[in-house]
Amino acid sequence: MKLIAAFLLLSSFAFLTSPTNGSKAPEIELKNPSGKTIKLSDLKGKIVLIDFWASWCGPCRRENPNVVEAYAKYNKKKFKNAKGFEVFSVSLDRQEEPWKKAIEDDKLSWSNHGWDKDGTAARAYGASSIPFGVLINEEGVIIAQGQALRGLGLHIELDKLVKQFRTD
Repeated sequence: MKLIAAFLLLSSFAFLTSPTNGSKAPEIELKNPSGKTIKLSDLKGKIVLIDFWASWCGPCRRENPNVVEAYAKYNKKKFKNAKGFEVFSVSLDRQEEPWKKAIEDDKLSWSNHGWDKDGTAARAYGASSIPFGVLINEEGVIIAQGQALRGLGLHIELDKLVKQFRTD
């Protein structure tokens, strides 16, 4: 049943197109696990990975350790033009408890977890399959998205933005 619901949810997004690299990232405003509203725009000035996922999504759960590693590695790094790196998780779960449990079980240590229970944010970004990532710069402009941000690709994209110090 979950698989059918997931297919129907994601296939309903199939007609949408993603905002393109170089375009302004659409605002996201969601409730966090405590019921408080979080907004993507509150992270302006930082490099942000918008991570669309769900607790029932096997590939998402297998990608979570990579996102956790990237967050630990880059959160305190010095970037050329940004004040750090953050992850803004967007869950497509239909039920609240599995989402909260997955945050804890997968040790998703960042504080920006939003519940997109009606799919508004996913539709705005054309997230037709998950996991789906969107990397935005300090000005809120999309700089990479999709498969380019899976696995080692996420680290490669973030390395491009890290301030390089001269050794000579």
